[in-house]
Amino acid sequence: MAGSKSVVIAALIANGAIAVLKFFAFLLTGSPSMLSEVYHSISDTGNQVFLLVGIRYSGKDPDRGHPFGYGKAQFFYSFLVSVLLFGIAGWESAKHGYNAIMHPHTANLDPVTVLGIGPFPPWYVSVVVLLGAIAFETYALVKANAELQRQISEYGWSGIPEAFKKTSDVTTLTAFTEDTIALGGAGIALVGILLTEFTGNPVYDAAAALLIGLMLMGFALALAWENKRLLLGESMESEVENRLRGIVGDHSGVAHVDAFRTMFIGPGKVLVTADVSFTSELDTEELDEDIDQIETKLQQADNRVKIVYIEPEI
Repeated sequence: MAGSKSVVIAALIANGAIAVLKFFAFLLTGSPSMLSEVYHSISDTGNQVFLLVGIRYSGKDPDRGHPFGYGKAQFFYSFLVSVLLFGIAGWESAKHGYNAIMHPHTANLDPVTVLGIGPFPPWYVSVVVLLGAIAFETYALVKANAELQRQISEYGWSGIPEAFKKTSDVTTLTAFTEDTIALGGAGIALVGILLTEFTGNPVYDAAAALLIGLMLMGFALALAWENKRLLLGESMESEVENRLRGIVGDHSGVAHVDAFRTMFIGPGKVLVTADVSFTSELDTEELDEDIDQIETKLQQADNRVKIVYIEPEI
């Protein structure tokens, strides 16, 4: 899916640049929330690599061992991303923030000079880097949101909450979620650093680091849950299944649809199977022609339908 790939590449570029800038700011300031943001951005950058691997792997042609293709690879790698987001970025950020609250320390206050410019208070560096991170993440989020909105429009979903529950494009969903929490994390870190600077109390900076970690873990669990449904072989939503079943039942020569099943075998790829009772007067040639027509109708009705198996019952 070209849209998914461009979204992930945009996020990869943004997160890679941000990780370097945040690490530089942490070295200058020693800010706990900035270190949490470093963990966050490094994790996000690595996660984009995993998502790209999933996109590439899922594009492999079907073979004897995987007759329906490798589309579910994207579900697996997106699930892996959610685990890493929880285990590395979330847990490490929360742990670091908690330790900073229990053992508070004042960040570096010595004026610094960057690229020959300065001297100025080191917290300025953090503020500038976080504002730059917000700009980068906004760019990546706009790309992810555009692709998600395209799918919402195409499939008639009510909005992002419904898309989150129903989309099979977990790569775009993961990128959108990461970009959203990255913006939230940068905002929390910015508030914590500014409050610490204005009050002289380092607990605000430390609390920001803890909040960032908890937020990451919460979203990681939500992502893992959404990927689980697809890894286990989720069907299409019931209203879509009923509509497709109706197309089969309304076809001339069909007496009754005995069974109808769907399953996502990859992002935007659905397998459809149906046990169909045909009228007894059809001969073999007419039966084959009717099955071909039904397959075509189903694929035209929903472009996610890629493979159709009709089991005739006469």
